[in-house]
Amino acid sequence: MKLHRNFPGFGIVILFFVMLIFPKEVFTGASEGLLLWFQIILPTLFPFLLMTNLLLSTGSIHYISSAFGKGISHVFRVSPNGSFAVLVGFLCGYPMGAKTAADLTVSGYISQKEGQYLLSFCNNTSPVFILNFIVWKTLKEERLMLPTLCILMLSPIIVSFFTRKRYLSAGNEFCDLSVSDNRSIVVSEHSQSFREVDLSIMNSFETLIKIGGYMMLFSVILRLFQNLPFSIPGMIYFLPFLEVTNGVVMISESVLPISIQYPAILGLTAFGGLCSVAQTQCMIQKAGFPIFPYIIQKLAAALTASLLGMLYLLLF
Repeated sequence: MKLHRNFPGFGIVILFFVMLIFPKEVFTGASEGLLLWFQIILPTLFPFLLMTNLLLSTGSIHYISSAFGKGISHVFRVSPNGSFAVLVGFLCGYPMGAKTAADLTVSGYISQKEGQYLLSFCNNTSPVFILNFIVWKTLKEERLMLPTLCILMLSPIIVSFFTRKRYLSAGNEFCDLSVSDNRSIVVSEHSQSFREVDLSIMNSFETLIKIGGYMMLFSVILRLFQNLPFSIPGMIYFLPFLEVTNGVVMISESVLPISIQYPAILGLTAFGGLCSVAQTQCMIQKAGFPIFPYIIQKLAAALTASLLGMLYLLLF
């Protein structure tokens, strides 16, 4: 039992000494992770993080929920405020869906159960990443653009029809919490000041720094495993699941036929990799959401995406 409790500590010690033995690989992995964060994640996520924080801090989210809440609520059984997390989670990419669900819960806009329900299907790869990186840069198949986008958008939606049974009793919709119980949705004079902008910018950069730290860490681990002087059985199948960007490239460059590559890439993209799981845990811990159900739900989405990918190749 004591050994089991100390296992993470032993792993960290081993990783530390491995990093000392292979400093070149550590530098290369950290550089690759930093460049990926700086060139792609920072310019992609920062504007959305800033605007999301401003919408929440000023109470302006009710404009979004008024415009889109009714239709989204009817499909997903979420509250009008919860519809904002659906939009962000499907359009902005990891880990924006998780952060938005957690922020809405902490701010008192939605209940704890609705936040966990939203997390089960609203933390996904962005359409921009799917089209630019998965289809055009990696697969290089224009004909796969529409089916890839549809499969990866549809998979978490299918999962939501099962997860709602766990969080939503009696089949009703979630409702917005009473405004008097949380915060006023009327924008105050204080909210109009630049203080709200300053706080939102700092909050956004704090989130981005955490994301960048995890990306560098997992890039280093991936590089170390790739340059070990000995081979570990089955490691070639495990490495792609560490980080989705490098993992997709590894699968596409393998000798596997397209009939296996394509479903595997879809499954990995739907899951997001262990790096996205770590980022998600970082985003949701303030709301008290457990991470294990999220992992199971993402694996279900990955399996769904892979099966749909196989079905598409068989039919077309």
